[in-house]
Amino acid sequence: MQASNAYHMHKSGFVNIIGRPNVGKSTLLNALVGERMSIITNKPQTTRHRLIGILNHDDYQIVFSDTPGYVENPGYKMHEAMNRYVSSTFEDADVMLFVTEPSERYTEDDPLFERLRQAEAPLFLVINKIDLTTPEELEKLAIWWQERLPFRETVSICALQRINTDILLHRILQYLPEGPEYYPKDQLTDRPERFFVAEIIREKLLTQYDQEIPYSCEVSVEDFKDATTNSGEPLARISAVIYVNRKTQKPILIGKGGASMKKLGTEARKAIEIFLDRKVFLELHVKVKENWRNDDYSLRQFGY
Repeated sequence: MQASNAYHMHKSGFVNIIGRPNVGKSTLLNALVGERMSIITNKPQTTRHRLIGILNHDDYQIVFSDTPGYVENPGYKMHEAMNRYVSSTFEDADVMLFVTEPSERYTEDDPLFERLRQAEAPLFLVINKIDLTTPEELEKLAIWWQERLPFRETVSICALQRINTDILLHRILQYLPEGPEYYPKDQLTDRPERFFVAEIIREKLLTQYDQEIPYSCEVSVEDFKDATTNSGEPLARISAVIYVNRKTQKPILIGKGGASMKKLGTEARKAIEIFLDRKVFLELHVKVKENWRNDDYSLRQFGY
């Protein structure tokens, strides 16, 4: 019997998602990976860290990277750290996805333009939120961008409704090189459960509180233990600290008689239980770490 010489090609690569705050980068990552990896709110600057989501298939592995929105005028060292995450995406990409949406306006001298022109990886224009415009306006917008930057592909999508995300994935696969498995095929991200628990709590902060309060907060999971309930069900015992930027913010966060903190804890616990698929006992504490957004030591402690 003659031995089979059939060759099975496996593609793999790094696909980095960039763009301004609130254009739907995190929603796109979640749509492409098929899991809820990034927190999503209607507020800008939701994502603070570079987050990897891994899409696995027998024939390929795509390592998507969601980055914070590029902050044009950094007000704090935290913003500078977030911009460094964006800069790092230009160095290790096999494909770059630049995400914009119909209401966005750029000027010819925008610093992001020059960075995009220098990108060595194939650059895709991804116009998100197509449900908010007309086909005619969409065509004009695509032409405007194509005249200014060397895009290899243009794909118009609605990430929230997963419209045309399958087309985008197909185009990405055409540009990926042959390569190995960079991560085990059952791995979805490079982050531990603690990270996602902290992000869920921060998401609830963003949705429950107004104005500056959620942007002044950082969440740290101090303790995370596996246990069981009295009836023998799996239980996660979690203790987290919410750090605020100023003393005056602590009573606002806690609320009258602790009502705001109780509501936050309830909403966060429910979401964490869905994420972990088990019962959760959650303790939340509030501490003041003054000016942490401009303090190098504090930023390092928080993983920036």
